[in-house]
Amino acid sequence: MKKPPQDHTTARAPESTYAFAPIAIARSPYRERFGAPHQAATIRGTRTHEGAIGSIELLPHVPIETLLHLDGFDYVWAVYVFHLNRGYRATVRPPRTPEVAHGVLATRAPHRPNPIGLSALRLERIEGRVLSVRGIDLLDGTPVLDLKPYLAYADAFPDARAGWVDAAGGSPDREREADEPWDT
Repeated sequence: MKKPPQDHTTARAPESTYAFAPIAIARSPYRERFGAPHQAATIRGTRTHEGAIGSIELLPHVPIETLLHLDGFDYVWAVYVFHLNRGYRATVRPPRTPEVAHGVLATRAPHRPNPIGLSALRLERIEGRVLSVRGIDLLDGTPVLDLKPYLAYADAFPDARAGWVDAAGGSPDREREADEPWDT
């Protein structure tokens, strides 16, 4: 018997606010923004010039079974809160194009309308409730809201256009220095 069509959207208005609790805490060698990478895969400009090792520690209220079979993935997406940021501007001047203001949503500026970050981190191993990751770009103590497996077939679009970033040189070799501030 075929299930009849369902409408799950018109009967309910969107919430005006949402509350989330962290599921984990990031442990990182970075204690301050200065010197920390600004993208997980970007190491140019960092003090060590290599992807830093860090960890993500599952909090006690989250069952360890949530990690079952995650160890078979090379990368995980970490969704987290820029917990030290307050406020944002509608436009910013990224270091790559300081002469041009871009809408904050067209950039990866850390000061955003909702201070949420996303990083693809190399999963080195899982020991108990702790994920060891490489390429961490989170500050120590960053609250992690969620972890998701990275799926190359669904998450990678190598031929995708990158708008103004392509026009500015786009290459990772031209990635901004980690110590260079955003004009926000």
